[in-house]
Amino acid sequence: MHHEEFILILCVLVVKSASKSCIHRSQIHVIEGEPFYLKPCDKATPEHKNETATIRWFRGNASHEYRELDTRSSPRIIFRGHVLEFWPVELDDEGTYFSQVGNDRQNWTLNVTKRNKHSCFSEKLVTSKDVEVKKSLHIECENPSYGELINHTSLYKNCKEISKTPMILKDAEFGDEGYYSCVFSVHHNGKQYNITRTFNITVIEGNSKITPAIFGSKSEKVAVELGKDVELNCSALLNTNDLFYWSIRKEDNSDPNVQEDRTETAWTSEGKLYASKILRIQKITEKYLNVLYNCTVANEEATDTKSFVLVRKETPDIPGHVFTRGIAVVVLTSVAAVCMVILCIIYKVDLVLFYRRIAERDETLTDGKTYDAFVSYLKECHPEHGEEYTFAVETLPRVLEKQYGYKLCIFERDVVPGGAVVDEIHSLIEKSRRLIIVLSESYLTNGTRLELESGLHEALVERKIKIIVIEFTPASNVTFLPPSLKLLKSYRVLKWKADKPLSSNSRFWKNLLYLMPAKAFKPWREESEARPVLSAP
Repeated sequence: MHHEEFILILCVLVVKSASKSCIHRSQIHVIEGEPFYLKPCDKATPEHKNETATIRWFRGNASHEYRELDTRSSPRIIFRGHVLEFWPVELDDEGTYFSQVGNDRQNWTLNVTKRNKHSCFSEKLVTSKDVEVKKSLHIECENPSYGELINHTSLYKNCKEISKTPMILKDAEFGDEGYYSCVFSVHHNGKQYNITRTFNITVIEGNSKITPAIFGSKSEKVAVELGKDVELNCSALLNTNDLFYWSIRKEDNSDPNVQEDRTETAWTSEGKLYASKILRIQKITEKYLNVLYNCTVANEEATDTKSFVLVRKETPDIPGHVFTRGIAVVVLTSVAAVCMVILCIIYKVDLVLFYRRIAERDETLTDGKTYDAFVSYLKECHPEHGEEYTFAVETLPRVLEKQYGYKLCIFERDVVPGGAVVDEIHSLIEKSRRLIIVLSESYLTNGTRLELESGLHEALVERKIKIIVIEFTPASNVTFLPPSLKLLKSYRVLKWKADKPLSSNSRFWKNLLYLMPAKAFKPWREESEARPVLSAP
């Protein structure tokens, strides 16, 4: 073969490849044994604008893995420019394919239908079309994608050849119903292939002309208020070319307050035309009352009219006893609502604790922290500080740990001596959900100031812990507190009254439990049986 002939053939193949339309749809259905191709659509990227850009083809398997196709994949599969051709497609070709040009990809799912040996087409690949009787039935067999490769085209009806000319153009009759198949014979590499395209033609009766009619009664009174706007809606069944209009008085023609809106139409499920037309009247005055506004639908065979009349809306007086009862109901409802709000505010703590108990809420399961609270207190147990020390290391654990299942971190009890105190305290506070400060006049010594400052930094700067202050000595007597401690909200400061017996269900312990994290735990005794945790001396 001469060099010039080879170039000519190559140019013809490129032209044929370029003439194929790109395939947008992602789900594709084809019949086995017929030629088929995949061609990505131009996305207007620099890669696609360059026809010589490299394109790669991949095919997926059942495990969603993709392998790249090449010329050795199958003798039936051919790369031609940006087109992947199947000569022909077989059942084994079913699967997922995608093309890649640069960073652009396009995916297709190829579904291959097994050929029906007893029919010239597959019912799964049929295009249905309804044609009205006596209207134009037009079937033309065209396949521009394979253009010059097609050497013969036949037209079949119900698998019987009906015309050597692959086209039908006539007025439809009921006897024209059936399956029409266009069969294109394609020659490739010494072999003959058929491409089939089938239409299911159904001939239906044309829309018969109906008698136009307006919905509703023939006359309707519309109650209106002076100064307000009103819309009069007229609806009807009619034919496409029927007249549908409002009759407006001559004096209303130039009135800007009387305007006819556009007609809205829709087809009903029975194939009939439904239309609605609105007349808008704005700022109603006396001149618009007791006047007929007629809505009419008509054709050459029938006319139907509906009349609308505007009348003044009567405003009935409210009887005295009804008004009194209404006022009483409103007042009682308002008082009840206010009382409910006040009760909820007063008993907020009790309601929250009750909800935690029945819902068995637990906020400590997934936060990754070890302790529910770190207790900061005066470590030096001098006789004058005995009550304060006893409260921190005995009373708090007895109530919070034994009765409610919390885990406290008490430095002298839970930490083995010998470590770096500064690092140890900071680490324990980070592992705790709350910092309980037992505050007194002697609290802010050198040892406790470290715990306080570390806890305030975690609470106010990093917001990783919440602080609970228990005033063993009133804060008003402590003049050297850090200013940041004054930023705490008042409800997070509890006052301990050591001169009064406090049971575990007292207001102090309820407020403390409210500030602690919610934890699902069943006490070993009922609250009603709880004994005083600290008695007066």
